[in-house]
Amino acid sequence: MTLPTPRGPVSESLFELLRHGSGSGDLSTAFDASPDPFTDEDLQLCLYVAYELHYRGFEGVDPGLEWDPAVLAMRAEAEAVFAEALEREAPRRAGVDPGEVASLLFELAKSEDGPQLSRHLGSSGTDEQFREFVIHRSAYQLKEADPHSWAIPRLEGPAKAALVEVQFDEYGSGDPERVHARLFADAMGALGLDSSYGAYLDRLPAVTLATVNVMSLFGLNRRWLGAIVGHLAMFEITSPEPNRRYANGLRRLGLESATEFFDEHVEADSIHENIAAHDMAGSLAKAQPELGPDILFGAECLLLLEARWAGELLSAWEEGRSSLREPGPLPEPAAA
Repeated sequence: MTLPTPRGPVSESLFELLRHGSGSGDLSTAFDASPDPFTDEDLQLCLYVAYELHYRGFEGVDPGLEWDPAVLAMRAEAEAVFAEALEREAPRRAGVDPGEVASLLFELAKSEDGPQLSRHLGSSGTDEQFREFVIHRSAYQLKEADPHSWAIPRLEGPAKAALVEVQFDEYGSGDPERVHARLFADAMGALGLDSSYGAYLDRLPAVTLATVNVMSLFGLNRRWLGAIVGHLAMFEITSPEPNRRYANGLRRLGLESATEFFDEHVEADSIHENIAAHDMAGSLAKAQPELGPDILFGAECLLLLEARWAGELLSAWEEGRSSLREPGPLPEPAAA
């Protein structure tokens, strides 16, 4: 993956440093003045790129810059602004009963009344809207499960075993052809899209990057252990029904060849939701009761950011415009 186009002064300075190992710009940020960190293009792109250094990196960027002090300082400042906004929009609960965490997660999922993106795509979405939806999702799905796996070495006992059980399925249960990221890439190919990692980064708005950045924020910072566990639990709980609608919508459009990824998640996540809520999140809360509020916070952050993201897509489509940055014809898939 190549570095994307900068979206502001900080990302411009950051990319100069990453390309050349040094830069003339200042990486100290003014993100604390951002009116909405969730839609701040410069902030979210800087975070996404800084986090990506811990995943697969970028062509022409020295792997050693993963731990560059200036990059880490910039990331910490941006994270602080992002986390403050999350805590403001999803305040922590007090007096959480550890034994009730699993049931509270299911109650949260049932009470969610955000935009019904899956209902729209399932019943009336167009093939072009499905292609845009899949492009948005590619920021995470092409590295599906990786952000949550950062929690594995930080857990022990039943919670660790449950997380590994879920992740084993996400990584194909030992079959590389069944790795969920591979299945998603296959769905992209079936829709005529470029499935190479990071191919559409320049097209993804800040609100989309925020849905992925929150996973990296929680996964890469040990103090957010409860939050990453809660995020994964809610991810699994809220997965089966939307994926059923997506698959039905694709079949309605005659795009059967793109449904396998979504069908897989209907089946797998119907099992994962209970493992993640009870055996993983519930066990962690009982073992470390102080993490109960963080577990619920992570779950609420997922619901918050997904609702913001889905609302942006639906609004764009209702107005007859693309939900992607730089609207226009989508690029053709790269040659094999």
